[in-house]
Amino acid sequence: MIEREAVIVGGGIGGLAAAVALRRAGWEVRVFERAPEFGEIGAGLSLWPNALRALARLGLHEQVLALGTVEAHGGVRDRRGRWLSRTSAGEVERRFGHPLVIVRRADLLRVLREALPDDALCAGTEITRVPDAPLVVAADGAASTLRERLYPGHRPRYAGYTAWRMLTPFPALTEGAVTWGHGERFGFTPMTDGLVYCFATASVPPGSFADDEYAELLRRFAGWPQPIPALLAATAPQAVLRHDITDLPPLPSFVHGRVAFLGDAAHAMTPNLGQGACQALEDAVTLAACVSEQGIPAGLARYDRLRRRHTQAVVRRSRRLGRIGQLSWPPAVYARDTMARLVPAEMTLRAMTPILNWGM
Repeated sequence: MIEREAVIVGGGIGGLAAAVALRRAGWEVRVFERAPEFGEIGAGLSLWPNALRALARLGLHEQVLALGTVEAHGGVRDRRGRWLSRTSAGEVERRFGHPLVIVRRADLLRVLREALPDDALCAGTEITRVPDAPLVVAADGAASTLRERLYPGHRPRYAGYTAWRMLTPFPALTEGAVTWGHGERFGFTPMTDGLVYCFATASVPPGSFADDEYAELLRRFAGWPQPIPALLAATAPQAVLRHDITDLPPLPSFVHGRVAFLGDAAHAMTPNLGQGACQALEDAVTLAACVSEQGIPAGLARYDRLRRRHTQAVVRRSRRLGRIGQLSWPPAVYARDTMARLVPAEMTLRAMTPILNWGM
């Protein structure tokens, strides 16, 4: 075996980022993806300042910025459309050095993929056993095959609500918002090319999918405050994606022998903080630095120390925020909305400091 050889299992954001980071550090890498080709069906995602800092370490910061949209303003509204809290991109950038950028998931994957040579990418190959390599990176998602093999029984758990996602043509929109209801939410944020990334959630039993998900969205949200009805009217029914929201109970370690777990395979989280992709990018940069500077196994032990406690705290925080957003009992909803209205936006950003200030 080549001493600095790494096999990455999974060709999503975390796996590709790990491959880029390791290759920049002089490793020979191969990325195995079980799908027939590298790519992903998806809508938009948030890249917060911590993610942009990680992308800068990969030399890809400017490329991704050019493909994304800086969210000028955003915040939370109540069911009647009244603002509960608002923040600005200028304040985020002033406090943390980078703005909040919204990108298409497919665009970020393309940038990462193009940073690697074609012969490092092996699509259509499913890995079910630990490969024979000095370093194995398990980045095979929330339903990780390698995690099930090495940590049997550690599987994602249902968070209590389902989600719809879609990209909608709606060039008139200039700011984003999340509207809180009773056991339901609807969020939207403008993107490039006149598109808007929309998502909606509802507290329902797991697996209770509808025959027509677009009709289900209209049934639940067509009567909500504008621009939600207009966004739904502009949405193509085939553009609607739906999946149940899950997260991962804490693993005892992100390292098992020469295997490092990364991204959703290590710490799948609910999307409430917009940190899933951000934490995967941090993982990738941290892992490459640790094993390149200290070798194996010392570097893997350091990776586990740096990432496990931090990311598991983000998982817990995101889960709590989701529970708050999904409250349905009217007195609890009233108390939640009142508190959100009273808490200054600066305090909300200050509470995000341990996450957004990341930097090795």
